[in-house]
Amino acid sequence: MITGVNTAVVWVLNQDSAKTFFTEKLGLEARTDVPFDATTRWVTVGPKNQPELQLTLMVPGAPVQDPESAEQLKSLLAKGALVGCTFTVEDCHTAVKELSARGVTFIQEPQPKPWGVSATFRDDSGTCHELLQPHH
Repeated sequence: MITGVNTAVVWVLNQDSAKTFFTEKLGLEARTDVPFDATTRWVTVGPKNQPELQLTLMVPGAPVQDPESAEQLKSLLAKGALVGCTFTVEDCHTAVKELSARGVTFIQEPQPKPWGVSATFRDDSGTCHELLQPHH
């Protein structure tokens, strides 16, 4: 049976730029950056307090997609049509202020939702992510 989640994929247009965004702007830690094969790298980041969870920053293409599918995925990324992760925070309003000061672009300011206080931002590849202050 499944006992947890180890790795989640975040599709990106450029691994170096994405690694900088996720570490320097969001404050995640760099975990892995090694060659996967002759043309791709395995790049992961993760929250400091969740060592068992990592996000792999993947560029669309081989070995996962054929060239046509990779181009379609890149097009969706460029349009901002993909949804990524939900990141939990203690205080959504404070986190939005801090991340905005670091250059993170929010497309939805903090709002009350049935599951907590939520705000939405885009990463440097265009993917939307949620900041969530869950109800306790």
